[in-house]
Amino acid sequence: MSCFYEMTLSVNSREVDGFGRCKPSALLGHMQEAATMAAQGMNFNRTKLLERYNAFWMLARMWYQIKRPVLWAESLTVKTWHRGGRGAIMYRDYDLLIEGERVGEGVSAWVLSDFDSRKLLRLSGIEELKGTDGGELCKKKQLARLCLPQHMEELEVRTMRYSDTDINAHVNNTRYADFICDGLQMQCLDAGLFLKQMQLGYEAESRPGECLSIRKGVLDDTYFVAGVDEHGKTHFDASVIFGEVIH
Repeated sequence: MSCFYEMTLSVNSREVDGFGRCKPSALLGHMQEAATMAAQGMNFNRTKLLERYNAFWMLARMWYQIKRPVLWAESLTVKTWHRGGRGAIMYRDYDLLIEGERVGEGVSAWVLSDFDSRKLLRLSGIEELKGTDGGELCKKKQLARLCLPQHMEELEVRTMRYSDTDINAHVNNTRYADFICDGLQMQCLDAGLFLKQMQLGYEAESRPGECLSIRKGVLDDTYFVAGVDEHGKTHFDASVIFGEVIH
């Protein structure tokens, strides 16, 4: 038996760029919202985990790929399920559909952290995860830590602002996708290309007032972007691959 959650939404004008394409940050936001709603329905959301286990979910890595751009006013369906609670990492999978056709997919990796000590908990002890996985829907892809190029050039120094934050009072995961797209100057992208694949790794929290050096490197057809603080600590890293729009 497969357990999954599904939501459908219309891509609105605030979520698209000058090409009328859904921004990566918006796409990631919809995937995370679906994950939140799925956890809510299966009774292992933020409130329940704090009450029962004194723990909370932290997103470690996220990846997606799409076959073609998701466009303004299209009805996007996000279907998601988790792979069960084993070890310290819980994988959650996604299918992205438009009018029943799968146009993309995604995978996210989550860890459960003790609220006080910040130590990671083993997922086998979380009763709510048992018997609620996606079964035969589960994907095989795993998300390894990125190996960045040795040479990374600085694109800009960016100050974290109030508008970047979320309910946890730190920079929201999806905002890093905006930093990446800004650094790569996506507004100058050839109209025949689109961002078809992105992996994001979340290494450290960022808070308002902090500054990150946004750096870029390239290996073959893959662009790498990272945000590094004044002490040399990486707060996020990412890989990006572009593809051709097929009409």
